[in-house]
Amino acid sequence: MSIYSDAIELQKEIAKNVIAKDTLHNKIEYICGIDVSYKKNAAYCSAVIMNKNTLELIESVNAKSAVKYPYIPGLFILRESEPILTTLKLLKNQFDLLLIDGHGVLHPRKCGLASYIGVLIDKPTIGVAKSLLCGSIKKDQFIEYDATVLGFTIKKADKKQIYVSIGHNISLTTAIQIIKNLIKNEEWVPEPLRIADLNSKNHLNFDQDD
Repeated sequence: MSIYSDAIELQKEIAKNVIAKDTLHNKIEYICGIDVSYKKNAAYCSAVIMNKNTLELIESVNAKSAVKYPYIPGLFILRESEPILTTLKLLKNQFDLLLIDGHGVLHPRKCGLASYIGVLIDKPTIGVAKSLLCGSIKKDQFIEYDATVLGFTIKKADKKQIYVSIGHNISLTTAIQIIKNLIKNEEWVPEPLRIADLNSKNHLNFDQDD
């Protein structure tokens, strides 16, 4: 079997282990956002931890790695899981919830990047994507695929929108509420992911090795 068919089978197995309910007994206080930017054959990954209520930046880390796989819709895990897992290990502070720029269960195999990472690290994880991979948006903004509600659309006044789905260890209702509360009035992406995205792009732009 090829690496791609192996990855597809892995996604199907991981999907069976996704917990789609709230498992945190304590209050969510610290949220980690992580994102990856690319330049030539290098991946620049940045993670930030922020206070959920004040949006104070607690910690920020960056890591550069080689790109091993091309971008393949539905198989984001091949391209981004290694940079993300490597960068998360650099964090010195603990976090309660992880936000990933990608889909969770809103995926043809119910296992996008957010679910894959969430199950691997066994932490509450939410997928926040900027483009729709599958499913149809209903009038109430929920997204349905294969006759099942798997996500929710949050649309801003300027027509930009994001697609929220369960990664792992959280309910969709909780995920939606948390993401809504993390988006500043003038923005359209939750703040931990917005800062992680900016940091990864800055890391890319300031790298002198290429």
